[in-house]
Amino acid sequence: MANYEYIHEIKKFGRENKIPILLDDTLEYITEILKKIKPKRILEIGTAIGYSAICFSQYLAEDGRIDTIEIESLRVQEALENIEKVEVTDKIRVLEGDALEILPYLHEEYDVVFIDAAKGKYIEFFEQALRLCKTGGYIIADNVLYKGMVQSDYNKHKQRTAVNKLRNFIDIVLENKDLKSELIDIGDGLTVSKKL
Repeated sequence: MANYEYIHEIKKFGRENKIPILLDDTLEYITEILKKIKPKRILEIGTAIGYSAICFSQYLAEDGRIDTIEIESLRVQEALENIEKVEVTDKIRVLEGDALEILPYLHEEYDVVFIDAAKGKYIEFFEQALRLCKTGGYIIADNVLYKGMVQSDYNKHKQRTAVNKLRNFIDIVLENKDLKSELIDIGDGLTVSKKL
């Protein structure tokens, strides 16, 4: 039986160590979608320490599963330890490596694809998400407003590429006729797209 009381510890560890984990209001918003659709399969791009995957696992359909991809070995280790601690190893499979190399090898249909990884690669992740998300399913991308920089006239050299790529990403998502999409100004910005 899963032991979800550890979630608070994992969240505390993430916050204290400045590891990017889902903000509470963002998690709450996504949770409402998950409760409504009871997903059988979720794909997450960007595991970090496993916090969001563990949170999402509470709302899976019976015998549901989450595949989550993480590039950093240390984070994979931490995620696996956390998943074990919460006793959801039967619900979450961690795939280690570069998502852009792993995604083309995935061929099942997912009810939800959650993008929360390298900002500069959101467009490429999204292309794969479109292929893997089933009709009626959701593609959700977090941090799309990038600390408010995306909606401002931000133009500092350091983050300019990521900011411009995220602006393009938002345009691509909102203009896609195969999706019903909205940009939601909670947390660090969220796009939520339903595949038609």
